Amino acid sequence: MKKVVLIALIGVVILSSFTAHKFYVSVMQIEYNKEEQSLQIISRVFIDDLEEVLRKRYDDAIRLEVNKETVGAEEYIKKYFDQKINFLINGKEASFTYLGKEYEDDLIIFYLEIENISSLESLEISNQILMDLFEEQQNIVHVKKENNRKSLILEKRRDSGMLKFSE
Repeated sequence: MKKVVLIALIGVVILSSFTAHKFYVSVMQIEYNKEEQSLQIISRVFIDDLEEVLRKRYDDAIRLEVNKETVGAEEYIKKYFDQKINFLINGKEASFTYLGKEYEDDLIIFYLEIENISSLESLEISNQILMDLFEEQQNIVHVKKENNRKSLILEKRRDSGMLKFSE
């Protein structure tokens, strides 16, 4: 009986140490749409992390909440994304269009698009979102071209990567 109680206590301590740890991660999904000749991009970022970085960079009164978002917060978000995300498609710099966002639980989901992409042979992406605030930040990038899927994990010491689809 004492062994069972001891094992249960050790299990509780171990599990509680995992829940206390905060993960710093964003996920970006990119899909090449051949018919529309575009890259369609969805990025998921934790609300509290993005709010913290926007407060430190731009305005300490910024609030990111459904129906209570600070007026002008979206302009700060666009500016921040423009500074922190860069794309090279087939070796050429490409600009994205910010389409909008929506809140879902503790995340903000962003919609971006890069148009006029007649083919996707290579994609180099630099994603430094939240890396200026969180040393442990990881930005995961998943890219899909037809049935071909590739992924990158970007970190502060390696904040860009290239994926080739011509091979």
